[in-house]
Amino acid sequence: MEDLFSKVWALLTIYGLKVIAAIAVVIVGRWIAKMLTTLTEKVMNKRRIDPTIVSFVANLIYITLLAFVVLAALGQLGIQTTSFIAVIGAAGLAIGLALQGSLANFAAGFLMIIFRPFKVGDFIEGAGVAGTVEAIHIFTTQLLTPDNKTIIIPNASMTAGNITNYSAKGTRRVDLVISIGYGDDVDHAKKVISDVLAKEERILKDPAPTIMLIELADSSVNFAVRPWVLAANYWGVYSGLTENIKKSFDAEGISIPFPQRDVHVYRHNEL
Repeated sequence: MEDLFSKVWALLTIYGLKVIAAIAVVIVGRWIAKMLTTLTEKVMNKRRIDPTIVSFVANLIYITLLAFVVLAALGQLGIQTTSFIAVIGAAGLAIGLALQGSLANFAAGFLMIIFRPFKVGDFIEGAGVAGTVEAIHIFTTQLLTPDNKTIIIPNASMTAGNITNYSAKGTRRVDLVISIGYGDDVDHAKKVISDVLAKEERILKDPAPTIMLIELADSSVNFAVRPWVLAANYWGVYSGLTENIKKSFDAEGISIPFPQRDVHVYRHNEL
């Protein structure tokens, strides 16, 4: 019995301090992990980052730190952790290769939420699609097209090219090219266009609209008509001005050559 007690005491003497040290590493390490996770959440919340992203990143940081704490505790007990690290590294590499597309979408979504090139409600064009942003998720962005279609775009595709945000500045310039015949009076045509613009209440006073002759084409004299409007009124003003200028020209006997050259590149997905 005394021999057994002596052996137990010897083991406690050898490993007791190591066990205490391992427990201390776990307790302190867990406290540090929680503190860093909380700090990360506070910083991200101050930046008004999406709550889903905040929760995901916080959990990821906590689990990663906790894994390091467990490995450090095992090291205090004299257990070789090299093999554990190798297994974890191999597993991480395999998972990363299997999910590289999803990880790329996640990274792109994370960056979009941080830098905010657009927000929900903006009308944008990206990845070859134009529409109003309905939702920005971790892996995808959801757009609503003007013809009421829902388009789901992977975030990596969205950030791979140029993004045009038509709502970012609040105002847009309407670019119209209006043509008259060579036999028509230039000054009279400019006055008719100016009168039409003056009657359109949605056109902003500052900056003032621009009417200028830009081209003597083969069969027409072309004016650039460029008023500024609120972004939400763009297509209403564009359509209204085109119609009202045509009607005013007809009433004043000003001819519009056919076909009319229009330097504005029409894109069906903007309508």
